[in-house]
Amino acid sequence: MRMNAGWRAMGPADLDRVMAIAEVVHPDYPEDRAVFAERLALYPEGCAMAEASGAEAGGPCIGYIVMHPGRLGVPPPLDSPLGALPEVPDCLYLHDVALLPAARGLGLGVAALERMNALAARQGFRWLALTSTPGARAFWDAQGFRPHDGGAGLAVKLASYGGGMTYMTKPVKG
Repeated sequence: MRMNAGWRAMGPADLDRVMAIAEVVHPDYPEDRAVFAERLALYPEGCAMAEASGAEAGGPCIGYIVMHPGRLGVPPPLDSPLGALPEVPDCLYLHDVALLPAARGLGLGVAALERMNALAARQGFRWLALTSTPGARAFWDAQGFRPHDGGAGLAVKLASYGGGMTYMTKPVKG
C-alpha cells in the first residue's frame, strides 16, 4: 500500500519528534533542541512537520522543515541560536529539512520547496537560500539552486558545518 503524506504547521509539542528525526537523518550535524525551539518561536510560519498515513508509516511524523528570513551569503553557524531575525532580511533561508527513509520518494522534498517558495513570494523575498550537505547537493542542483560565492567570510561560516558544504541560492518564482 502506498503511503500518503503532507505538510502541516509545527508546534512546540513537535520538538521531541523533530529531535528524534534529526538524530536519524542528520547524525553528523547535531543541533540542540533550543536551536529548533528558538527558530519555531521566532518564525513559526517557516516550520512544518511532514505527516504520513497508511500501514507503512512508522508513526505520523516522518519529517520536518525549518526556515526563516536571512541575509544572502550569511548563513547562521550550525547549532547556534539566531538571537533575533535580521532587521532587513533579503532571503528566506532553509535552516533544515529532514525526511526519514520512509518519507523518501513521496514528493515531500519538492513539496517543501514549493512551500518555501510560496512563503517567500507572499513575504516579498526575491531569493531562497540554504546550506547543502554533500549528500543532498544533487537534489538541490536538480531543483535549480546554484552555489553562491560569498568569499572567505562565507567559507568560515560553512566550516562550522563540516567539510563539503555548499551555500546555495535560487530566485523566488512569481
